[in-house]
Amino acid sequence: MDTQHIRNFSIIAHIDHGKSTLADRMLELSGAVEKRDMRSQILDDMDLERERGITIKARAVTIEHEVDGERYQLNLIDTPGHVDFSYEVQKSLQACEGAVLLVDASQGVEAQTVANAYLAVEQNMEILPVLNKIDLAHAHADEVAEEIENSLAIEATDALHISAKSGAGCDAVLDRIIERIPAPQGDPRAPLQALIFDAVYDEYRGIIVYLRVFNGTLRRRAMTRMVGTGKVYEAVEIGRFEPTMTPSEELGAGEVGYLVSNIKRLGDVRVGDTITLDKGPEVEMLPGYEEPAHMVFADFYPTNPGEFERLRDALETLSLSDSALSFQPESSDALGFGFRCGFLGLLHMEIIQQRLEREHDLDMIQTAPSVTYHIRDDEGKETEIRSPGQLPAPDTFADLMEPIARTSMLTPVEFIGPLMQIASDHRGTFVRQEHLSPTRVQLVFDLPMAEIIYDFYDKLKSVTRGYGTLNYELLGFYADDLVRLEILVNGESVDALSSIVHRSQADYRGRQTLKRLRKEIPRHLFEVRLQAAIGSRIIARESIAALRKDVTAKCYGGDISRKRKLLEKQKKGKRRMRQVGNVDIPQKALLAVLGGEEK
Repeated sequence: MDTQHIRNFSIIAHIDHGKSTLADRMLELSGAVEKRDMRSQILDDMDLERERGITIKARAVTIEHEVDGERYQLNLIDTPGHVDFSYEVQKSLQACEGAVLLVDASQGVEAQTVANAYLAVEQNMEILPVLNKIDLAHAHADEVAEEIENSLAIEATDALHISAKSGAGCDAVLDRIIERIPAPQGDPRAPLQALIFDAVYDEYRGIIVYLRVFNGTLRRRAMTRMVGTGKVYEAVEIGRFEPTMTPSEELGAGEVGYLVSNIKRLGDVRVGDTITLDKGPEVEMLPGYEEPAHMVFADFYPTNPGEFERLRDALETLSLSDSALSFQPESSDALGFGFRCGFLGLLHMEIIQQRLEREHDLDMIQTAPSVTYHIRDDEGKETEIRSPGQLPAPDTFADLMEPIARTSMLTPVEFIGPLMQIASDHRGTFVRQEHLSPTRVQLVFDLPMAEIIYDFYDKLKSVTRGYGTLNYELLGFYADDLVRLEILVNGESVDALSSIVHRSQADYRGRQTLKRLRKEIPRHLFEVRLQAAIGSRIIARESIAALRKDVTAKCYGGDISRKRKLLEKQKKGKRRMRQVGNVDIPQKALLAVLGGEEK
């Protein structure tokens, strides 16, 4: 197809503003899906997406639309809205020339609206503001258009007013996409250059590559080469998403589609790599993607140690379709062998855990989420620390540095005071305050990432009655008074429960952990000492009293000295047990602490 009749665009918005519903209407209007096959959120085909009502994976689909007798091919990429999946948005935008910025006319500009709009601006994309849900009684479209102009500096006076649910005004969105979004610039006669923007693993067909052709033409049965890895594969099948995979003979410049090549090894495909023709002219690699900055780390350990290899295979499969996931082997005295995994945020971590349990039928223990730290020596050299166990003795380094995030919070004006108090309590530094409208304000604070993942988001939602939204980006690593908090059980350190905390919060966190452990560890025949320590200094202690067997039950009356003799014998036995006895810490106790159920 002539590139002048192709438009590649993405729909970006805050979570729950109607991206997937608008995509449904577009599929209906173009006739890509018959009415009998139509269902809500048709592009969200993962069970977790449908249960939670959110988009997790970006999905591509090709639709056709006619204007003035000419047919246009529109390649839509439906993107997630949650902050944890911003990497999916970034990948999608690189395959597009324009974006529809969808804003809820009743809720207005939210934190992810701002973040996703900035991603599109950085790519120099054409942005079309569209106001959705105008049929709601409390919609205030004019005020929201003003918010878009104030917060994003995007002209919104002619923003389209639509209702994706009823379909009102959706025709005009397709017309405006053709009118305003530029056609791709590729040359179909140039050497092949195609960008891999996603990939999925199919049990029967191997790895299916999602690609956008920038230059040249890809034909079926052509021998292709991955420029980054140097691997050569035959294009067994190529095609478009309409919305199911539909085979075709060729994909030209500007088109979006898929490639099946019997690729079996997961390491042979890299998202962001460039595909070209084997034995053809050398081509430059397309810019690709920056490595995702992992914000949160957690350890996954199989409940059954024999399932370690199964867990590795499952993580490799997931990391193919989710390139923002990283993992490396880890071992723990308490939990055995497992993997330390890196995520973009807490929801990303939760989704990966549930996908491992559902799609791969794995039973796992997950440790508390933590962030990476850096240590700086006297010569200024920095080393990354991914777990408290890697932290060396305090006298071997000059500074311990933690990640700080620039946090933007959008809230109704009546919650400014409580929200600023919460931010201050979590060691936040005030940056600025911006009034987007008479009723809504944006607060910007610099907050430690460790505080954000501990309980900050829960408190923000609670204090703003669910109206507050949050977005953050990593600023860098800064030194502070941080210490390693160790948990000792009968004098032995439990590495799975160690953490790095600010000195001012060590007392509180230590006591909370010990209280939860005390509830969960069963009583033994000897006293169990639970201690929280910083270095050699004990800062908190709890004790679990010994079980006392009634050794005098068989003595009915008689001389008291006989009972005393039995009790003394019992005391000696308990003393010997305390010296040699091991404390049994059930997995339930570790999960109660690691899961942070009682924050």
